[in-house]
Amino acid sequence: MTVLDATRSLPVYRKSARERLAEYAPAIIVTIILAVIVIPPVIVLLRTSLRGNDDGVFTLSHYASLFSDPRLYVSAWNSVSFSVLAMLLSLVNGGLVAWLVERTNVRFKSLAYISAIISLGTPYIIYVSAWLYILGRAGPVNGLYRALVDPTGTLFNVYSITGMVLIEGFLWSPLVFLLLSATFRRSNADMEEAARIAGASVFATVTRISLRLAMPAVLGLGLFVFIRNLEAFDVPVLIGTPSKISLLTTDIYLSMTQVPPQLGHASAFSIVLMFVVAVLLYYYGKISKHAERFASITGKGYRPRPFDLGRSKWLGSALILFNAMLVLVLPLAAILYNSLTPFARPVNWTGLTNLTFDHYRAVFAQSYYLELALNTVIVAAASATAAILITSIAAWMNVRRWPGSALLDQLTSVPLVFPGIVLGVAMIEMALNFPLPVYGTLWVIGFAFVIRYLPYGMRYSHAGIIQIHRELEDAAGISGASRPTILRRILVPLISPSLIAGWLFIFLIAAKELSIAVLLAGYNAKTISVAMFDQWVNGAGGEVAAMGVIWTSVMTIFTATLYMITRRRTDLISGK
Repeated sequence: MTVLDATRSLPVYRKSARERLAEYAPAIIVTIILAVIVIPPVIVLLRTSLRGNDDGVFTLSHYASLFSDPRLYVSAWNSVSFSVLAMLLSLVNGGLVAWLVERTNVRFKSLAYISAIISLGTPYIIYVSAWLYILGRAGPVNGLYRALVDPTGTLFNVYSITGMVLIEGFLWSPLVFLLLSATFRRSNADMEEAARIAGASVFATVTRISLRLAMPAVLGLGLFVFIRNLEAFDVPVLIGTPSKISLLTTDIYLSMTQVPPQLGHASAFSIVLMFVVAVLLYYYGKISKHAERFASITGKGYRPRPFDLGRSKWLGSALILFNAMLVLVLPLAAILYNSLTPFARPVNWTGLTNLTFDHYRAVFAQSYYLELALNTVIVAAASATAAILITSIAAWMNVRRWPGSALLDQLTSVPLVFPGIVLGVAMIEMALNFPLPVYGTLWVIGFAFVIRYLPYGMRYSHAGIIQIHRELEDAAGISGASRPTILRRILVPLISPSLIAGWLFIFLIAAKELSIAVLLAGYNAKTISVAMFDQWVNGAGGEVAAMGVIWTSVMTIFTATLYMITRRRTDLISGK
């Protein structure tokens, strides 16, 4: 008998049902946890949208009322117009700056990154209120126009769809810059240089080579920004509502703030908006999957080289400075000025000679503001920690293809279809039907934040784990280490830079989230953004500005410190 025959004659080992269950159990447990977190809001919204307000029986009346109301189509048109135009503005501004910084020899590159990072720590309501002052009737833009052109005229009406587009476009430009800069940083410059050698102009090279190579990233990011603009709340509620410009998100908010709240109508509205977002996300996924057709980095060694602009370098440098003025300097200067003036007033010598710290004294004198800051830090830190903890385990199982882990990535992507205001509506209905009194507490806000930011945690965790080869874990397993030990002693230290970056991103976004918290906050459970919104509505713009300056300063210092820790950790891992 040969060795081969002997091998063939050995009995086939079959795992017992208990062994198979033990193998599948970890992934099944994580899948159940994720399903319990992300599925109930969808079910609750759908159920409420199909129930009558009084008797609770099945009905389609909410949908019939919604689609028969002509205001729906006006709001839909306003939302689409606003989203498309703001998307184009942010793509042009952020994309141009990203290309200049990563692919050319312009100056002030670090300034572009500093501006973008600081803007991430600035609450949206502060950013919007700053531009409302800059472009407002009493602001410096219209004041300069009256001084130079028409003493009684107005150059720009910020309370318009144009004003909304400008502010939303400026608001998203820093994030577009950060995301597209990574794309341009990895692109191969050989084709650009070949085009220049062949006599192509800078404009022709950018439009026919650079832009086409980056097209999947640009299209995907454009669709992503369009979706986020479609579900935007801060700009529509602060500018659109006072000027009677209705958008889908503000219509849902107004339905919930009526007395009594129109839960059925708001739920039907939310389901429709979720469906639209889901369709857009489907096409976003299709665009992202075809990115490899535009790959310009192959197995050959390459080193991206800056694109020499010649004398145009100074024009590009001026654009970098202008962008920093738009996204950082002007808004922060406006907020700082308003925080030091007794009331909103034009920028002139009289205003500059009557500066006061009264608003700062009011903020520091009231323990209420300290409680708001603590509430915000607690709920943002807890939600970021929970989201990263859950998604890091899910990403590890998904990347290592654990048995039963196929659904993990899909489940963590479900919250992408939830606009913030829609998730807020769902959480209200869940909290009101929960056996414990959780409505109006930090618990329900934190839980909503965890749902909201699971997709972001999954992307950061997945990006970190996929870079770690499985042979490290196999070697530890052969040496006798258990899976929890491998996870704790090997994997987590290696992917800690990605986890910290993901935690920081979620923390900063959660700390300034308004659309969810504004519906869920109680009297003693408000976040800093909700308090700023309430103060703004009540006309206390000076205290809002003072809070904004303090909060932005603290978040900037915190972000810079954590960034340096992450950078040092990355250098240690890479051996630098």
